[in-house]
Amino acid sequence: MASPRPAARTLSRGDTGSFLLFIVAGVAIAVWAVISSAATIVAAAGNRDVRVPIDFLDTVAQAPIGPDGASVPVELTGAVVTAPSLPLASLWALFLSEGIFAAAVVAVVVLLLILCIGILRGEIFSRRHTRLVVAVGIVSLVAAFAVPFFHNMVANGALAWLSERTYDRGLTQQIDLPILIVVGFVAALSSTVFAVGDRLQRDTEGLV
Repeated sequence: MASPRPAARTLSRGDTGSFLLFIVAGVAIAVWAVISSAATIVAAAGNRDVRVPIDFLDTVAQAPIGPDGASVPVELTGAVVTAPSLPLASLWALFLSEGIFAAAVVAVVVLLLILCIGILRGEIFSRRHTRLVVAVGIVSLVAAFAVPFFHNMVANGALAWLSERTYDRGLTQQIDLPILIVVGFVAALSSTVFAVGDRLQRDTEGLV
């Protein structure tokens, strides 16, 4: 009867260097996400002159790009507006969106770093790594929905205050459905690849 053996793989120096570079980049990304979100929260904490990025749909604006700076109609797809203040619900939505973004980035980076360390130790496909990949997919999918959802509340609050509730909210869009679909597809595909790889590896080891 064949005895099971550890799933070890020999990595080349190039592979090891790539994983180490990935680890360094992951830490840098996590630090950037935390600093960026913290800076946004601190800037908005006073609820005065809050800068809010907004994605517009079918909105025409005037831009001084004609002869001698003449105004020319352009389609506005994105802009940053400065609201004198935000409704309390929108302000808390801003804090939530930034907090979720930073937490999701840190969580994804930590999970992927654990995965990289496992691979550097010679283990590629395993149930543990499959669970890590599944967790990364779930966190990414939740964040891809939650962050734009709460940011949409921020945008609506800013526009309501600026327009005295006369602006059509249907002309803005924060949740990008194609992005959600792509994130979900990649997450499902990655999870399936690791699950199949783990099963094939265990089947192969059982034959040795």
